[in-house]
Amino acid sequence: MSVTIVNVELGERSYPIRIGRGLLRTPEPLANWIGGDTALIVSNETVAPLYLDRLRTALGTGMRTVDCVLPDGERFKNLETLQRVFDAAIDAHCDRHTTVVALGGGVVGDMAGFAAAVYQRGVPYVQVPTTLLAQVDSSVGGKTGVNHPRGKNMIGAFHQPRCVIADTETLDTLDDRQLRAGLAEVIKYGLIGDRAFFAWLEGNVPALVRRDADALAWAIEQSCRNKATVVAADETEQGLRALLNLGHTFGHAIETETGYGAWLHGEAISAGMCMAARLSERLGLLGAGDRERVEAIFAGAGLPTKPPRIEPARMRDIMAGDKKARAGTIRLVLMDAIGSARLVSDYDPEALDAELAADYATTAGSF
Repeated sequence: MSVTIVNVELGERSYPIRIGRGLLRTPEPLANWIGGDTALIVSNETVAPLYLDRLRTALGTGMRTVDCVLPDGERFKNLETLQRVFDAAIDAHCDRHTTVVALGGGVVGDMAGFAAAVYQRGVPYVQVPTTLLAQVDSSVGGKTGVNHPRGKNMIGAFHQPRCVIADTETLDTLDDRQLRAGLAEVIKYGLIGDRAFFAWLEGNVPALVRRDADALAWAIEQSCRNKATVVAADETEQGLRALLNLGHTFGHAIETETGYGAWLHGEAISAGMCMAARLSERLGLLGAGDRERVEAIFAGAGLPTKPPRIEPARMRDIMAGDKKARAGTIRLVLMDAIGSARLVSDYDPEALDAELAADYATTAGSF
């Protein structure tokens, strides 16, 4: 079995991303990454029946395991659901030597990581992502948290995992819609800083959509390498790491307005990245040819290029609550070219209004 290791270099908090097929079946015990003798496994009702027993076996017979199975879906990523994790930990007398293990997609990873960040003022955790989006993005970098009714990921903390175990075999049970949503985050890495990767993706999106194992393995590895580089340079998003939010200010507004779940995260940021590309063109930053390539690659992956029909004033109001906003100014990640992006606050606000109005006028409300 081939295992690829990508290291996230953060000094004493450095950790490996282990990528390979069948890692939850490997003789190497996952317990190597567990600090104490107790693992609190946080999963959901979809993933637990598929992989919870396999994870327990990987942890070994000497490990005490405590299960916390949450309802599945973005709409449950809130403080009320998070309370279930704390209840499970307290009921099982978990102490500061307990390691939280996140088994699932981005919602599980974000919630389990946040629970680990604050339970008894911080315990270690390990990410075992089971969706493409989680394997290439949300499991890496230590961003944890929950949603608020008025904004996505508004409550959270930076808390780095001890290890990320990306078993690509778990993608076999991922439905097609979730796989396509994960591709949105893969494409993002090409757009913000890796033009060669973007060109490779343009030729390989069909292979990725049909789950070609070699293509998926390469895309996951390259995505993790890109993210690891950014996180190592800017762990707490003081500058460079903000580029990872390309399309996210638009996309998070879509998720907030549609109620967390009608649109998957990857679908929302796909539309958001296309909106950012069109706004970049309006502002004279991005050429029409590159904008067309951006829209074409998302459409080719079966992802939306336009948002649902949201009133422009409402969209702007939600965006103003984004975490990157300062003093009422909506700061956006915009593109100068494919492979080149930057955080911008001094753009013409009328251009943003024009983009929101144009999308409102031309979208049918679905994709």
